[in-house]
Amino acid sequence: MPRPLRIAPAGVCFHVLNRGNNRKPLFRKEADYAAFLAILAHAVERFEVDLFCWCLMPNHWHLVLRPRTDVALSRFMAWLSITHVRRHHGHYPSFSGHLYQGRFKSFPVEADEYFLAVCRYVEANPLRATLAMPAEGWPWSSLWESHNHCEPGTRPKLSEWPVDRPRDWAGVVNEAMDDGQRQHIQSCLRRDCPFGSKRWAGRIAGRLKLTQTLKPIGRPRKPLKSLSARQRRRREEESRQIGR
Repeated sequence: MPRPLRIAPAGVCFHVLNRGNNRKPLFRKEADYAAFLAILAHAVERFEVDLFCWCLMPNHWHLVLRPRTDVALSRFMAWLSITHVRRHHGHYPSFSGHLYQGRFKSFPVEADEYFLAVCRYVEANPLRATLAMPAEGWPWSSLWESHNHCEPGTRPKLSEWPVDRPRDWAGVVNEAMDDGQRQHIQSCLRRDCPFGSKRWAGRIAGRLKLTQTLKPIGRPRKPLKSLSARQRRRREEESRQIGR
């Protein structure tokens, strides 16, 4: 029985990622990257999605996009993944097992400074992995494409961003990202948690039944009155340390 389509509301931006099974390479040579880009370009033309930025890494890839219908994202991703798997198996007949680790990961992104942060995170991947310095030196990303002004039709069609892009965008991408912001994005990736302002995240989480992802990980702390005297003193000391 086929899996039900994931509902991704039209007009909401999403960060999407998938990895090779057991983190094994998805792309072994330049022709593999180019073949995936051709498939991605076809998918963008075929389905109702707006693609804003992307980055292909040796064992995973990132996309930032916006579906124009509630089912467009699921259909787009299903076609993209299946077509890529078929191409890979046809090109590497001795390959056995699953190419991908599973279904794609995704989380909704608020279309303001949070959108810029996610695009910056995506396009800085080669820099963090020390595959390129500067980041626009990595040829398998939308940053390289925009920096080199590629001819139309040679890469996936990119849509106009929902927010103004800073003039020196490449410079912004190459700046070190705040650790807290980077960790927040990575947490959203792991948990499918909305990335945006508290009010927006709460609203979209309720709409997509993701409210649980907004809750802290781990067991809740015991009420103060249920602790022993020693435990209460330790808790109070921790609170004083945090308040300094």
